Amino acid sequence: MSESNLAERSDGSDGQVSGATVIAQALKTQDVKYMFGIVGIPVTEIAVAAQQLGIRYVGMRNEQAACYAASAVGYLTGRPGVCLVVSGPGLIHALGGMANANMNCWPVIVIGGSSERSQETRGAFQEFPQVEACRLYSKFSARPSSIEAIPTIIEKAVRSSIYGRPGACYVDIPADFVTLQVDVNSVKYMECCMPAPVSMAETSAVRMAASVLRNAKQPLLIIGKGAAYAHAEEGIRKLVEQCQLPFLPTPMGKGVIPDNHPNCVAAARSRALQFADVIVLFGARLNWILHFGLPPRYQPDVKFIQVDICAEEFGNNVRPAVTLLGDINAVTKQLLEQFDKTPWQYPLESKWWKTLREKMKSNAAASKELASQKSLPMNYYTVFYHVQEQLPKDCIVVSEGANTMDIGRTVLQNYLPRHRLDAGTFGTMGVGLGFAIAAAVVAKDRNPGQCVICVEGDSAFGFSGMEVETICRYNLPIVLLVVNNNGIYQGFDTAVWKETLKFGDATAVAPPTCLLPNSHYEQVMTAFGGKGYFVQTPEELQESLRQSLVDTTKPSLINIMIEPQAQRKAQDFHWLTRSNM
Repeated sequence: MSESNLAERSDGSDGQVSGATVIAQALKTQDVKYMFGIVGIPVTEIAVAAQQLGIRYVGMRNEQAACYAASAVGYLTGRPGVCLVVSGPGLIHALGGMANANMNCWPVIVIGGSSERSQETRGAFQEFPQVEACRLYSKFSARPSSIEAIPTIIEKAVRSSIYGRPGACYVDIPADFVTLQVDVNSVKYMECCMPAPVSMAETSAVRMAASVLRNAKQPLLIIGKGAAYAHAEEGIRKLVEQCQLPFLPTPMGKGVIPDNHPNCVAAARSRALQFADVIVLFGARLNWILHFGLPPRYQPDVKFIQVDICAEEFGNNVRPAVTLLGDINAVTKQLLEQFDKTPWQYPLESKWWKTLREKMKSNAAASKELASQKSLPMNYYTVFYHVQEQLPKDCIVVSEGANTMDIGRTVLQNYLPRHRLDAGTFGTMGVGLGFAIAAAVVAKDRNPGQCVICVEGDSAFGFSGMEVETICRYNLPIVLLVVNNNGIYQGFDTAVWKETLKFGDATAVAPPTCLLPNSHYEQVMTAFGGKGYFVQTPEELQESLRQSLVDTTKPSLINIMIEPQAQRKAQDFHWLTRSNM
């Protein structure tokens, strides 16, 4: 059956097709498989039409979380997910997700309903300048001029979202377009856009990069999430092993090469960054995550070799020694060709390797000492040590929070690419449950039986906690771990909280970082039919996690009480910002 006939049939009227069906068919033709959103006037019919054509629709509880989920699909699959929202406030709620997708360089399409054309400028229901507003948060923002123009606009949105540096795109749909009928023969669907073109770096630049690397005394590779998105794992691993180079993954670069690889120096992160003399950046930007590439975190004369798909990234904060513009997977293969022609291996017994191994050993010992503490309440390291012991190697780890995410990243291991999602480049709190839902929906299709572990701080959980209902409604294989210290960064235990309230109203005396002590977040899960556990000891944590992983027929939430004043181990440098608190 042809696409136009399919559209006509699904619309249920001979010779006529609605705008809603044209939108759904245009998305289907562009190989869009997943849609997340909240329906209402005027977009409900779009969601129904999408389902009829085989697009998976996941109804969320907040547009922000829906947009986070749709963007995570884009990262995990390489094809954008769709976030469907109503007009005005619905779209505004999704802007956070669009901004986050753009900052992370993940493809996503947002489709927003808008006021009827005849009511524009008259104070229509939820009227808002949506196309203009979205331009700040997207690569492409447009409203089709007619129903017949919808397929062209959607094809361009999908293409723009994945070509060059990936990002968010917006398509505005007037309310009257949704139910308006047109002649089915007047609608021409665009062919599915081709995969993003693969570009390669200049040969002379590749030769220069290989030469700089060969002459390095203290080399380091940094693997970013751009390398994960580019599916460059095979080439980068071959380069690491062939040349025996130390590597450091960024948070979402974890798993491109397994964290337990002998050349991974994540446990000596600060030392590796501070004393490397040549650093190759594979899809990693010199932004706040990498301390801008500047002293004192780096040597003043460190040489950077930047590999990136976006030329505008070159030279940000530090002038690079060599720039390699192109697809990260393709450029990695070009580098490998240089080392195949003239083999070279960095000596494993060098002073640099010895320095890194010693620092890794001492840091691992410090973390192990913290993890082995028997005092109650537990600390972060004790919790993550016991979680790591049971995690399946193929699980997808989603994480957000302050100390929860930062400490968890150092303890929880990733062995496969694109198996870690976190607050990312924008440092966004509230992404966790949306990301977990997206990962679980994709996993159910591609890897049945795969589990998603969503590790949340108690504050982070609060941003999108009602998405637990979404998780239960679709019965997704998600285990939520809420690491609960009764606050943002730090909180009070029950006794101190009660004592504090004796001095006045909570609004006047409670520290801004405090949340209600001993909140039973697990009851949110049980309220919707999932499994909930409240744990206070390592033994309770081990048993509840074992039960949750053995039986994933129902989602679970484990509420893990820890010491309210628990901290990270001592750091060589402040991680991000200084505070007088």
